[in-house]
Amino acid sequence: MNEFKFRYYIINKPYNMVSQFISSHSVGLLGDLDFKFPEGIHAVGRLDNHSEGLLILTTNKKITRLLFLGDSPHKRTYLVQVNNIVSAESVHLLQTGVTIKIKEGKQYITPPCEVSIVDNPEKIYPFAINSSAYGPHTWLMITLTEGKFHQVRKMMGAIHHRCKRLIRISIEDLLLGALPPGEVQEIEENLFFKLLKINSK
Repeated sequence: MNEFKFRYYIINKPYNMVSQFISSHSVGLLGDLDFKFPEGIHAVGRLDNHSEGLLILTTNKKITRLLFLGDSPHKRTYLVQVNNIVSAESVHLLQTGVTIKIKEGKQYITPPCEVSIVDNPEKIYPFAINSSAYGPHTWLMITLTEGKFHQVRKMMGAIHHRCKRLIRISIEDLLLGALPPGEVQEIEENLFFKLLKINSK
C-alpha cells in the first residue's frame, strides 16, 4: 500500500507509442499498456513516437517543473544506434558541439556533452540488438542536460548519420535497467526524489 499522496512510476516506452493517454491520431497510447494507472496520471518529459525507453509517469503535477524547468540541469542518458561507422572525429564533434536547427529554423550550437562509442550495448540495455544483420552501424551513449525538440536525432544528422534506434536509459540516477519494453515499475516517493536529485519542497 502506498503511504504517500502521490504515485510515481517508470515505464519502458515501446517503439511506436506516444507519451500520452489520448490522441486524435491512430497511434499506440500509454493506456494500451497492460497496467491500471491511478486517476490523474501523466507523463513527465516526453519521448516521441519512434523513441524508446525510460518515461516517468506520476500523479504529482510539480515534477515537470522540478525536473525540467528548474535552475539546475538534470542529466539524461541515451543509447543510440546510427547507420554506418562513426569516426573518432565525429564523436569529438558531438562532444564539443554541433550546429542544429531549432524553432523557426534558427541555428543552435549544442553545448558540450558526454559521448562514447559502445561496443556491447546489450550489457547496458538487454534489449539492444547488436547484429551484423543490420548492416554497418554504431552504438553511442550520449548524456545531455537539455532537450531541444528531436535534439539527439538532429545531432546525429549533423555528423551525417541517421538515427535508427533512440533509447533513453536514465535520468540522473533513475535507471531503466532491465525493465522490459511495455512494463511498468512503481517507485517509492523518497527514493524517486533521491534518484532524480530533486527537492520535493
